[in-house]
Amino acid sequence: MYLHNRNTGNDFYDIVKKNRSRFTTGVVHSFTGTPEEIKQIVELDLYIGINGCSLKTQENIGTLKLVPLDRIMLETDAPYCEIRASHAASKYIKNKFPTKNKRTPDYLLKGRNEPCKTLEVLQVVSQIL
Repeated sequence: MYLHNRNTGNDFYDIVKKNRSRFTTGVVHSFTGTPEEIKQIVELDLYIGINGCSLKTQENIGTLKLVPLDRIMLETDAPYCEIRASHAASKYIKNKFPTKNKRTPDYLLKGRNEPCKTLEVLQVVSQIL
């Protein structure tokens, strides 16, 4: 199950904890939360989805370091949440996919995230951790 948690305070944790027995596993998708939220998610035995939005700021990168390795799920959220040049994580990308304003067999469409860009998320996460 993919779970979204944005600005919910403790409501997310309380609701999921109350209903945790109703599903086998899940991932808190596109995580941009706090160290306290990481602890709560791990307590609920869920995974933490990391994508470009999860790596936007230096604070996000610091928080990533607190996620247990066995709880990380890499994702792209294609066609959204790419790692943009303005993101703190962009400096960690070693191999960027070539883009153009029009998709062709050899180029991705500029500004559109694709599943293959999971490699970029992996590059960032592997260097940070």
